[in-house]
Amino acid sequence: MSIETIIAKYGLAALFLGAGIEGETVVVAGGLLSHKGLLPLPGAMAAAAAGSFVADQIFFSAGRYFRGKAWVKRQQQRPIFARALGLLERYPIGFIFAFRFIYGFRTISPIAIGTTKVETRLFLLINAIAAVVWGIVFTGIGYLFGHSFEKLIERFLPDKHAILIVGGAVVVVAAIVGAIHWWRTRGKAAT
Repeated sequence: MSIETIIAKYGLAALFLGAGIEGETVVVAGGLLSHKGLLPLPGAMAAAAAGSFVADQIFFSAGRYFRGKAWVKRQQQRPIFARALGLLERYPIGFIFAFRFIYGFRTISPIAIGTTKVETRLFLLINAIAAVVWGIVFTGIGYLFGHSFEKLIERFLPDKHAILIVGGAVVVVAAIVGAIHWWRTRGKAAT
């Protein structure tokens, strides 16, 4: 089975998972693969948006339903949690829309928002809109700058399949890093 076949068969599912676990790097790689014609651009954008939306809804729900549990209380001790709540207090709708675009706030913010009195319907609506915008923007970056990324990669890796190898490696490494991070935080939550 060729790498092109694997990407065509599992690429959108990997992009969905990668968008939820890792984020921008995987989504930009999805845009690069769309530029190469291996993934449909609308499908890549939809998979990225859906993965981000689902992950943030899960984090929000975890904050909402487990706010009294030890692992959420540990998150509340982190300085970034307090910063997220402060921004939410000052700019409620703007922050719910923008947190996924702010480095360092992506995972903690929906948990923090879930511990507040923000209505679930409001979060769901704004999260859906923001996820669509985020998916389109970051997939579009990979797609629009695909030729430049290809030239850069080909400069260092002249093999014609280099972009596929690098894109696949980014997705795999991001999934591994996300799994390790999840495993470590899961282990800490159990103690």
